[in-house]
Amino acid sequence: MAAVTAAMVKELREMTGAGMMDCKKALSATDGDMDKAVEFLREKGLAGAAKKAGRIAAEGIVDTLVSEDGKTAVVVEVNSETDFVAKNEKFRTYVAEVAKQALASNASDMDAFMAEKWIGDESMTVAEELSSQIAVIGENMKIRRYEKVTEENGFVASYIHAGGKIGVLVDVETDVINDAVKEMAKNVAMQAAALRPEFTSRSEVSEDYIAHEKAILMAQIQNDPKESQKPEKVIQGMIEGRINKELKEICLLDQVYVKAEDGKQSVKAYVDSVAKAEGAKITIKKFVRFETGEGLEKKSENFAEEVAKQMGV
Repeated sequence: MAAVTAAMVKELREMTGAGMMDCKKALSATDGDMDKAVEFLREKGLAGAAKKAGRIAAEGIVDTLVSEDGKTAVVVEVNSETDFVAKNEKFRTYVAEVAKQALASNASDMDAFMAEKWIGDESMTVAEELSSQIAVIGENMKIRRYEKVTEENGFVASYIHAGGKIGVLVDVETDVINDAVKEMAKNVAMQAAALRPEFTSRSEVSEDYIAHEKAILMAQIQNDPKESQKPEKVIQGMIEGRINKELKEICLLDQVYVKAEDGKQSVKAYVDSVAKAEGAKITIKKFVRFETGEGLEKKSENFAEEVAKQMGV
């Protein structure tokens, strides 16, 4: 059996909000497997869905760039070792150049992207320019990821939050592009930045995800002496109700719009209200949300090794 360390307990507590002793018990029961420990706590009704953010393994910033015609946009994440460098103007200028490179790129993956000719100096590759910047700035850096979105029948909106900690793109299909529609798109992007949805709409949520969540909810009910005695029809109704509540939290268009005056209007209802007011047909097709360091927290990766791997050292 794997030894349960204080650091593991702390990480699980940060992920789930469960009590320290409950976290220790969960880790002991699952042989130190963090993902299984989260499931254990959820089944006991001691935690909600695990928070994705946790220990951040690297600093850096996220940046966005939209083409002049507004049809294409890109969001990029570049990591540094310290927050001090992330705030450095040279670093930020370099990240803006990486965004330009990504906007023009047709690379199929990060390896192909790193092998491309650098847009600012075609005598070097993207990887070689990164090496040059590391030498100038004096700290390991990594171009971690980027995603490009194109919308021919509308536009792509972008939003940067907290000086580059979060970047969002929103794909808007519409037959009317004016200030009101653009303002709506920016508000939706701000919503995605603030409330961390996982999906755009319910249509994106897989049957497997729903089945998994229902199994967790059923386990919670079975572990509750009072609720487990209720009729099967009532139990199924409770599960459906809780699933719907969760979907309203994780699906962007189902979320309560943060600027809603009545505190009830959904994001979709807000978008529809703007469409009606402007005589437009508007569909929010997708969004992309990058948060600096997300996904690096599960395992304590060695940042220098990550950089070396990317550079082919």
